[in-house]
Amino acid sequence: MNKRYVLVSDFDQTLSFDDSGAALAELLGIARFEERVAGLSHLNLVQQGAELAYLLRHDPDFRRVRRDDLAEAGRRVHLKQNVALLAQLLRDGVPGYEFDFYVISAAPEEIVHAALRGILPPEHIIGSRFGYDAETGEIDSVHRVTAGYGKVAALEELRLRLRVPLDRIVYVGDGSSDIHVMLHVNHGEGHTIAASESRHIGQIAERTVISDDALSVLVPVLEEIAEYTPGQIRAFFESAGLIIQEWGKVRTDWLTIRAPATPDRPALELEVPA
Repeated sequence: MNKRYVLVSDFDQTLSFDDSGAALAELLGIARFEERVAGLSHLNLVQQGAELAYLLRHDPDFRRVRRDDLAEAGRRVHLKQNVALLAQLLRDGVPGYEFDFYVISAAPEEIVHAALRGILPPEHIIGSRFGYDAETGEIDSVHRVTAGYGKVAALEELRLRLRVPLDRIVYVGDGSSDIHVMLHVNHGEGHTIAASESRHIGQIAERTVISDDALSVLVPVLEEIAEYTPGQIRAFFESAGLIIQEWGKVRTDWLTIRAPATPDRPALELEVPA
């Protein structure tokens, strides 16, 4: 029997180059989106990744957003290369293995549905969900925010529904909103992959893979789960009509170096990658 795994991916800047909130703000001509998000993060007012959900309910500029606006923003999101091929290869399966592909994102589900239309069925996408006023179309309630611990809850609900043990979960993410779910998956001896060079997420994920191509996450999957050699991985990609042109493995040590503080001299702190 094939071994069954579930690969769960974040969306913003993991499968896409864009941030959903930035794409929505650009569509509607709303200025200073990054500044507003940074302010919420600084105050710790909401969970990391839930800033857009908060703005949609409480920021006057974002209160005019309607369901159609979210869908249009999703259609404008710039996906990484080969997201569709990644879904196809996971669906077709690696010999001896079966992979289900799901997305859990803090972005509004309308954005992710529109961005991944024809790639993943809607039931394989779990995003933040809102209620809408029947007369005005305005967002009038928040039903679910899949950020921070909300991602852990969504993953556990999915895992129990699919009847898959935690050690058969592969989670791919890129930022602070993925920290809780990665810690949860690591604790259950699952597999975690970082898709960015963020130090905070890189220290938690088992592997870090940096690429503009969504297929890059298959490399640690094939190495760690299917136990493929580098030659077998290259052959797998070539069977899909692709060539791994460059493949560099680099280990990064993050050091904090301080000079002893004296009454007349504050501590000097340097952070350098080595």
